[in-house]
Amino acid sequence: MVTDRIIFLFVALLSGMLTHAQIPTPALSQAKSILITGGTVHVGDGKVIDEGAVGFRDGRIDYVGFGYGVKAAYDTTINAKDQHIYPGFIVPDSPLGLIEIEQARATLDMRDVGQYEPELRSISAYKSDSRVTPTIRSNGVLLAQVAPRGLVIAGTSSVVQLDAWDSDGAIVKADDGVWMTWPAAYQRQGWWAEPGETDSEKKDERAKKIEELRTFFRKAKAYAAELKPSTIDARMEAMRGLFNGSKALFIRTDAAREITEAVLFAKAEGVKRTVIAGGYDAWRVADLLRDNQVDVILRRTHSLPMRPEDDIDMPYKLPALLKERGIRFCLGYTGDHEHAGARNLPFVAGTARAHGLSPEDALRTITLDAAAILGIDQRCGSLAVGKDATLIISAGDALDMRGNDVRLAFIQGRRISLDNHQKQLYRQYRKRLEGGQ
Repeated sequence: MVTDRIIFLFVALLSGMLTHAQIPTPALSQAKSILITGGTVHVGDGKVIDEGAVGFRDGRIDYVGFGYGVKAAYDTTINAKDQHIYPGFIVPDSPLGLIEIEQARATLDMRDVGQYEPELRSISAYKSDSRVTPTIRSNGVLLAQVAPRGLVIAGTSSVVQLDAWDSDGAIVKADDGVWMTWPAAYQRQGWWAEPGETDSEKKDERAKKIEELRTFFRKAKAYAAELKPSTIDARMEAMRGLFNGSKALFIRTDAAREITEAVLFAKAEGVKRTVIAGGYDAWRVADLLRDNQVDVILRRTHSLPMRPEDDIDMPYKLPALLKERGIRFCLGYTGDHEHAGARNLPFVAGTARAHGLSPEDALRTITLDAAAILGIDQRCGSLAVGKDATLIISAGDALDMRGNDVRLAFIQGRRISLDNHQKQLYRQYRKRLEGGQ
């Protein structure tokens, strides 16, 4: 009771603090054509154009190239001299919009009850007017894959753009994949303990879980083989896309043994496309991943090593190790405070750049490669003619916390607000300290 009362008072106090902090209104559809010129254009596919230009109209890009090459007329011209133009950053595997206040259970919608629940759609619980979302956009993150948490099969994710009135308006790709957690092969005692093989009882329990998964997938595959089943099963319907390639299977696992088991399991059960989420040891089983065209959403690299014998900077080096071994991957931000911390995604890419990736390869991990892994690269992820005009302008290097200064941002050609409640509170209390009312 005392704990519940403290949490209630905390939520009440926080709500009071945010009373005057308004959520920015979603922008109107693009009405006038826009040309951004004079800046350094980071295309997202590895190319950089100095003194470049990006033009767009009706929400789509219609010019990318050198500033002197522009032939068409535009209603509005933005001078970005000495600034940087990037595709909007993409955060995969995020509970953004499913969590508001971590200490308040009523605002937590990222997991449900049960064990095998692929029919649970994260988009149905997505809160497009979350107060957290504007703080994420301020650092250039404009798209997110909203994914469920917990359970053996936790549900289905969707990809959203981060400026919308409601969840329907936010959707970029609905129900893009099913999320599963592979049973752990090792157990750890405490926070930083030596991992050890599970005892015989744990091994039997794990073998049982894997067999249950196999039975569930085989039932789903048999169901998917029927174009018009006599009885509709919501769980089996949600699994259907795994066997025709319209959905990916995202498997959360880290250790080499578990990754190997999970990939071979998915292949044996007829899953068309598999993505490993976590992937700490993915570089150790590179041949397996390449041979089976399995991509990786890499766990947050701003973390401690998974094993005490690893190099202290091992998490920082993981992107370079994956790149060296020819594995396509993107960077995630899973872990503590992951929904609010997603604003730091560009700095995770910056750390990868400092530990072996080239500058433009580091950018790809949160733009084009992320879009390709999520299946939206035909619309997003790079600055190319025909794609959505989802981009940012930063005064400095957006992957460096000292240079990231996002001045303008556009989602599908709409100039969005970069204000948020943190900036509003800063202005409010700074004014007070300066002697204002």
